[in-house]
Amino acid sequence: MWSIISVLVENKPGVLFKITHLFRSRNYNIDSISVGITENPEFSRMTITTAAEEKQLTQILKQLDKLIDTVEVKLLDEKKSIYRELVLMKIRINKPSDIKEITDLANAFKCDVHDVRKSSIIIEITSTPDRINAFEELVKGYGILEISRTGICALERGHDQ
Repeated sequence: MWSIISVLVENKPGVLFKITHLFRSRNYNIDSISVGITENPEFSRMTITTAAEEKQLTQILKQLDKLIDTVEVKLLDEKKSIYRELVLMKIRINKPSDIKEITDLANAFKCDVHDVRKSSIIIEITSTPDRINAFEELVKGYGILEISRTGICALERGHDQ
């Protein structure tokens, strides 16, 4: 089961190592991780995605919560959260008409087009992993030269009373 874990931690050296070491020492894989300072500079938010069975996930959450530098651990519900990933993708240009075709696909997916060259084009897409994967599948035929993914950033939706 694919899961999104939000971890609020103290913003100090070594915390990222402790979190990743916890995963490694228990042989759990991190699919993506993003970390950034929050509105309060004393804290950072980590967003971790992982694929684990329910029993393993429960264990991960409990062990994360036990760490001294951890302030809050939440398992985010996909339907009650906003989550996005940023991807830069360098795509091969084989012939001049590829530029228009790739640009049209990028526009359909609300991507930004950067660095158009004779031999390649760089596309920036910010979306959900499923939508990014769909775009990637469509442009595979041109030849993907490089991809850089940031990992998921996520926040739970607000709770109106």
